[in-house]
Amino acid sequence: MEIVQDQQLQNTDDGKLHDSNRSTDVTQKLQHARFEKCKWWLRVSLYIIFLLAGQSAATLLGRLYYDNGGNSKWMATFVQSAGFPVLFPLLFYFSTRKQDKLTNELNNDSHKAKPKFCTIVFLYLAFGLILTGDNLMYSYGLLYLPLSTYSLLCATQLGFNAVFSFFLNSQKFTAFIFNSIVLLTISASLLAIDADSEDQMGLSREKHIIGFFCTIGASATFSLYLSLVQLSFEKVIKRETFTVVLDMQIYPSLIATCACVVGLFASGEWKSLKQESKDYEKGTVSYVMTLLWTAVTWQISSIGMLGLIFEVSSLFSNVIGTLSLPIVPILAVIFFHDKVNGVKFIALLLAVWGFMSYVYQHYIDHKKAKADRVSLAEVEIC
Repeated sequence: MEIVQDQQLQNTDDGKLHDSNRSTDVTQKLQHARFEKCKWWLRVSLYIIFLLAGQSAATLLGRLYYDNGGNSKWMATFVQSAGFPVLFPLLFYFSTRKQDKLTNELNNDSHKAKPKFCTIVFLYLAFGLILTGDNLMYSYGLLYLPLSTYSLLCATQLGFNAVFSFFLNSQKFTAFIFNSIVLLTISASLLAIDADSEDQMGLSREKHIIGFFCTIGASATFSLYLSLVQLSFEKVIKRETFTVVLDMQIYPSLIATCACVVGLFASGEWKSLKQESKDYEKGTVSYVMTLLWTAVTWQISSIGMLGLIFEVSSLFSNVIGTLSLPIVPILAVIFFHDKVNGVKFIALLLAVWGFMSYVYQHYIDHKKAKADRVSLAEVEIC
């Protein structure tokens, strides 16, 4: 009888010890998850800063180039992709880190899932050509439109990206997103019928229309590019390292730069570059520095954009990119004396309203995902 009681007591102690160990494991997993989440937020915050600072500075420098005597569309397109060599030190650093090797080893079937070389080459080539056309349309838009109008039209990226993300990335299409698309469409339509902005730049109505449609086309193309990049990360590349992000920026930029060089010589604009630098209002040194820093800031912006696509989604990257929406027009009024009439101001309010609809939808999604994680943790503890 005493032996049976001793065995029962031992089983009870073993059960308590097992429950204690299980509770400790769950606690450690939760702490590890919180630590990883903090690291994730740190990376996302850094990408957001890169995207906002780089995009705002690059757009202002692009306008500065045109306002001080620059007139080459292909040169303005060239500098949007030609700054990729500044990323080589980062590529070398991250490609030699042991963390990348460990991550690849931990990914299940990493070697089997590695894409073929010809597939990667095709992706880089296709993305590079898409970027070339997209950057050229942006250059025309920036040349033929006031900076404030140009920035507001770029907000239509959100609407295009929502449509492409719905079909390519299985993104939800909610009432708030639909509301945002409608508001952004109305905002762009108001700018389309506003004829005042063409007079202040001394440009014809035809060039104003060309700038309008080039900017809209560039926004649609860029949104398609973002969705295709996200799809490539998920379905083709399937590796979770920052080196992948750098590769996706460097090699398409190389292709786009080569295509711009071909366009620069085929169009004959290269013949006027020397004279253009001499006639630049602020001098040759300022001409070179404007182009140089435009190239660098576009690369900083692109790293932030691709990082957000990699960490979150193409839609979130586009939403963050439009945070510069109220910033750039204000800076344009201060530094370039852009005219802001009533129509443009209403368009700005509608665009900000549409942006806030996107932000609120992301807040709802984040809150729901957080509640799901808490519920899952409680189930594991029980």
